[in-house]
Amino acid sequence: MLPVEGRGMNLQPVILCGGAGTRLWPLSREQYPKQLLALAGDDTLLQATARRVDKSLAAAGRKVLAPIVVANEDYRFLTAEQLRQAGAVPAAIVLEPVGRNTAPALTLAALVALQAGDDTVLVVMPADHIITGLEAFRAAVTRGASHAEADKVVTFGIRPAHPETGYGYIQAGKALPGQDGSREISAFTEKPDATMARRYVASGEYLWNSGIFMMRASVWLKHLKAQRPEMVQACRAAFEARSPDRDFLRIGKEAFAGCPADSIDYAVMEKLPAGLGVVIPLDAGWSDVGAWDALWELGEKDADSNVRQGDVMTVATRDTLAISQSRLVALVGIESAVVVETPDAVLVASRDNMQQVKEVVARLKLAKRPEAEAHRKVHRPWGYYDSIDAGNRFQVKRIVVNPGAALSLQMHHHRAEHWVVVRGTARVTRGDETFLVSENESTYIPVGTRHRLENPGKVPLEIIEVQSGAYLGEDDIVRFEDTYGRA
Repeated sequence: MLPVEGRGMNLQPVILCGGAGTRLWPLSREQYPKQLLALAGDDTLLQATARRVDKSLAAAGRKVLAPIVVANEDYRFLTAEQLRQAGAVPAAIVLEPVGRNTAPALTLAALVALQAGDDTVLVVMPADHIITGLEAFRAAVTRGASHAEADKVVTFGIRPAHPETGYGYIQAGKALPGQDGSREISAFTEKPDATMARRYVASGEYLWNSGIFMMRASVWLKHLKAQRPEMVQACRAAFEARSPDRDFLRIGKEAFAGCPADSIDYAVMEKLPAGLGVVIPLDAGWSDVGAWDALWELGEKDADSNVRQGDVMTVATRDTLAISQSRLVALVGIESAVVVETPDAVLVASRDNMQQVKEVVARLKLAKRPEAEAHRKVHRPWGYYDSIDAGNRFQVKRIVVNPGAALSLQMHHHRAEHWVVVRGTARVTRGDETFLVSENESTYIPVGTRHRLENPGKVPLEIIEVQSGAYLGEDDIVRFEDTYGRA
C-alpha cells in the first residue's frame, strides 16, 4: 500500500509486467517469467507489487486508485489469476500483443488513465522487483508525489552497495529545497564496465537506476511526443482500436506492432530538459532480482551463509544458494555456488558467473529444447497439466481442472486419449454424447473425435490422461469453442 500525505491529486499505480528473466532460469521460463514466481516469501513478485498499491488507502484528500496493469498477452490468464489471489482488483489489464519495451507500455497506461477523466500522478513500477522496506518506500513515494504534481518527472535511485555493471546509473545534480534528499537529475548513464562502475561509486554522485518513476499522465505524453512523436502516434492508434475481452483490454495489434520499441530511459529520461527531472534516493531493500546472486544476497542465511529453499541438505558448504522444487538436493564441499532444481532441469553454477546463465537459455532455444519455453507443469486458464512421463508414441499427463472450469471443445488429428478420474467428477463431451465420469472411472477419446472436459463440481477435478499416437505435440489441436477466447 502507498500511504499519501498532504492534499493533491490521486495517485494511479501502473504495474509493468514485461520481461522474461532469462538469468533466473530454470525457475523463470519464457511462458512463466520471473514476476509470476514466489522468490522471496509466499507472494509472487507480481502479487507483492500489487499489495504495495492497495487502492483502499486514502489520506487527506489524495487517494490511491486501482492499478493499471500492462501485461503480455501470452500470460494474461496467469496474471489475472495471481492478482485475484492477492485480492487486487485492477482498473484495467492492458494486453500487449507484442513486446515493445517500457516506453510504449507506459504510454498505453497513460492513455487509460486519462480516459478516466483525471490527469493523475502515475506511480510506475516493474512487477518483478523486490522491496522489503515498505515504510521507506511509502515515504519516498509521498515525497515524489509533490514533485510530480509540479509537472516534474520523478525517478528513484538506489545508493550503490558495490560497483555493479548490471545496472544503469543516475548522476544526481544539485539538491532541491527541503530536507527530503531530492536532487535534480544531471544525467542518465548506461550500464558501465567495471572500471567506470568503480569510478561512479567512488564519486558518491551516482545512484543505481531503480526503474521506478512518477509523473502526471499528461506530462509523460508531452515529453514523449517531443522526443518520439511516432511512438505516441502508434500508441494512440492502437488505443483507439481497443476492445474489451473478459477481464482484459485488448489494443489494436496492427498499430501496436508498428510502434518503435524503446525504454522509458532511452525515450525520455536521458533527453529531459534541465531542471525537469528529479531523483529521490531510495533505501528500501530494493532489488530487481536480475540474477541468482541477488537472491542469495537478499535471502535468510544459515550459519554457513547458505540460503536454502525446499528439501536441501548441506555439508561443508558455504555462501551458496540452493533451491529444490521436487526432490532432495544434497550439497557437499560446495562454496559460492548456485544450485536450482526443478522437475525437468537442474542449474549448477558459480555465483561469479550469474550473467552467463542467459547463454544457457540461448543454447536451449537454438536447439529448440522445451526447457527454454515452459516448465513440465504448464498453467492454463482452466487449471494446469503436468507431463509425468513420455516415450515412443505415448505421453502421460496429470490434469487438474478448477471448479466450474472447462477445456475447449476440441479435436486431435494424430492422438487418442484415455482419461482416468482420480478426484472429483468430470463432465465429458465425446462426439454427440455428454456424460459424467466419477472417481475410479475412465473413458476413451478416439482420434478425430470432438471432445471437451469440464469440472461441474466444487472441488478440483484431477485426471490422469494417457495419450497415444504418431504425434503428441501441443499444436495438434483444433478448437471449435472456447470459454476463454483462445484461437
